[in-house]
Amino acid sequence: MSPSLTHTLIDVRPLRTSPVFRRLLIGRTVSVLGGFMTMVTVMYQVWDMTHSTVWTGAVGLANAVPTVVVGLFAGSWVDRGDRRRIYLFNTVAQAVCSLLLAVQGFTGHVPVLGVLALVAAQSCFGAVGGPASGVFIPRLLPKDQVAAGLALNTMSFTTMMLVGPALGGLLIGWAGIGACYLADALTFLLGFYGAFGLPALPPEGEPSRAGLHGVLDGLRFLAGHRVVRGALLTDLAATVLAMPISLFPLINSERFGGDPRTLGLFLSAISVGGITASVFSGTVTRLGRPGLVMLLGASTWGAALAAFGLMTNPWAGLAFLALAGAADSTSVLSRSTIIQTHTPDALLGRVSAAEQIVGQAGPNLGNLRGGLVAGWTSGATALFTGGLLCVLAVAGVGASTPELRAGAGAGVTPDEP
Repeated sequence: MSPSLTHTLIDVRPLRTSPVFRRLLIGRTVSVLGGFMTMVTVMYQVWDMTHSTVWTGAVGLANAVPTVVVGLFAGSWVDRGDRRRIYLFNTVAQAVCSLLLAVQGFTGHVPVLGVLALVAAQSCFGAVGGPASGVFIPRLLPKDQVAAGLALNTMSFTTMMLVGPALGGLLIGWAGIGACYLADALTFLLGFYGAFGLPALPPEGEPSRAGLHGVLDGLRFLAGHRVVRGALLTDLAATVLAMPISLFPLINSERFGGDPRTLGLFLSAISVGGITASVFSGTVTRLGRPGLVMLLGASTWGAALAAFGLMTNPWAGLAFLALAGAADSTSVLSRSTIIQTHTPDALLGRVSAAEQIVGQAGPNLGNLRGGLVAGWTSGATALFTGGLLCVLAVAGVGASTPELRAGAGAGVTPDEP
């Protein structure tokens, strides 16, 4: 393989140099696969029980609300204890929730509110486990391999997002919803095994203060650190202003005759674009300019979705969606690299919790925004204006935050508020 191609392909040095990281990545990949299988199973079961879009919409709330409510307090707790132990405990708790979902799936005697309560409980434990795992990569890998480790994480997540729902649908049809929930519970065993070999990971530096004081310390850091704040604002601009998922059925009806095969390809195109960008992420992770790459990626995401809103040819539309998926994957990778390398370890749990909240709340608000604008105008108008606003907002963040555009050597030492 030529040196130029090696430089372009995803950097796999973390897999070669760190057996602990390799085992962790395998375990988390399998666990994420189970999570996407459960996601499609819950949606299928709730629809089968109620035949109501209100209840299927409530599944999203059952996932999002605990993440937002528990998130910041969870981050403060994570920054006071051994992150490895916290992650292992919450992995076991999530597995128990999946087992209870399996039991109700096999028996069929639990009302829909009971199913949503189990989903919400699992989301609460995930809201704690997520920030705990946010410290793993910068503690396991040398600094020059952190971006590569995050790229491997991104590629595994995007691949499972493509494979998981399809596999879940096949398993539901073959063995029923109980078996699909049970399979998810079993995947947590590999997730537990992957993290069990980690060393103890207490905070480096002064532990978080308890309760609200620790939360406020984290918020003060976010408000005062221009690079990290700019990274999160860029992500919010991309998701709140240009999230397209809720518009896909309407766009498919307006432009492509409502063909369900076309609708199914929309999300697949975004996933394929994301996977492709991850495979060829070597140049991005070695560049050392994550802020500039993130700004360009978020702008391309908005521009590609605006272009998709104007397309009448389905193949051209799918090409723009694939471009949007590639840009989004690159932007998310760069945002995570900024947060992991610019945040002190003693604050990383709280900042990772804020990143998780932004990742949950932004897309939900974006889908709501898109639906409201489409209701007043049309799906194409909502997509085009949202994409254009995204480009303008990201340009505004970049213009007002020169530190974000700077290279790896600029602003690495976190600013203190």
